[in-house]
Amino acid sequence: FHWHLTEDQGWRIEIKKYPELTGTGAWRRQEDGSMYGGFYTQDEVRDIVRYAADRGITVVPEIEMPGHAQAAIASYPELGVTGKRLEVMTRWGISPNIFLPSEYTFNFLEGVLDEVMGLFPSRYIHIGGDEAIKDQWKASRKVRSLIREKGLGDEEELQSWFVGRIGEYLTGKGRNLIGWDEILEGGLTKGAVVMSWRGTQGGIEAAQQGHDVIMCPASYCYLNFSQSENEPALWNRKHVTELKKIYSFEPVPPELAGTEGELHVIGAQGCVWTEHLGTLGEVEEKIFPRMAALSEVLWSESSTRDFTGFCRRLEGQESMYALMNINYYHEEFEKLHKK
Repeated sequence: FHWHLTEDQGWRIEIKKYPELTGTGAWRRQEDGSMYGGFYTQDEVRDIVRYAADRGITVVPEIEMPGHAQAAIASYPELGVTGKRLEVMTRWGISPNIFLPSEYTFNFLEGVLDEVMGLFPSRYIHIGGDEAIKDQWKASRKVRSLIREKGLGDEEELQSWFVGRIGEYLTGKGRNLIGWDEILEGGLTKGAVVMSWRGTQGGIEAAQQGHDVIMCPASYCYLNFSQSENEPALWNRKHVTELKKIYSFEPVPPELAGTEGELHVIGAQGCVWTEHLGTLGEVEEKIFPRMAALSEVLWSESSTRDFTGFCRRLEGQESMYALMNINYYHEEFEKLHKK
């Protein structure tokens, strides 16, 4: 279970060393002036990790850096490039506010990660690394000076250096860093694991360089996308990922098949981004039965897969979903019953 815990729009995990992360960073002001937010206490996190472990599930936490950092910067302005006091971001999207690569920031992040590692025994710690807008770095005299001091070529290499420093810290604690495929930009750090979400090319490049890869291209693996044209769009534009498309997904691209790179594709992931899903029932409707299709893709050889046979077996799964009171996507089963 990959658990995304920090964003521009809210910091969702208690860090005792830095109480303002939840005192300020976990809350944002709505249009009507009311405050929206909340966070998981460390005791709640331990309960979830324990519950998962009892069922053979590892929880992998994600703490975003160097971008998607506005909630943290709103809590501690010294973390930002401008030093200005911000509010937690209130609109959907990507903030241009990015961590200042300073000793203060690294000490802060190491303190956060120490508490995170104390809560999560997972071998892997996800540090995000995606969608880091670097305009503030480019405009900062202090950051440009750091780039020259470290002998780096540009801001992309600075991000690679930033991620590498965090990776070394995690390695020293016996953990492995995971990042989204943007961490390839500027050079990949030793031992990093790549989640390839912007298609499969990032995963191909990382595997060919000898890095482990988790394939999760959005067009196949983002389960928050609509399941049919009949569903309303939840994001700015409509994306449709039907059950049959997910079943056609091949985690090992042809470019890697039969090569040493194939061995570095350690799995795939179904992602559910819930910012537009208001209830657990809505989340379940996005997951089921598409999770069954992705699971079979990952647990079987491509030569053995048969979508018609899968659909036949899936009909028996409907009663299981109903028995477990899961709010599955009924339209998919209505299509099966009509066949």
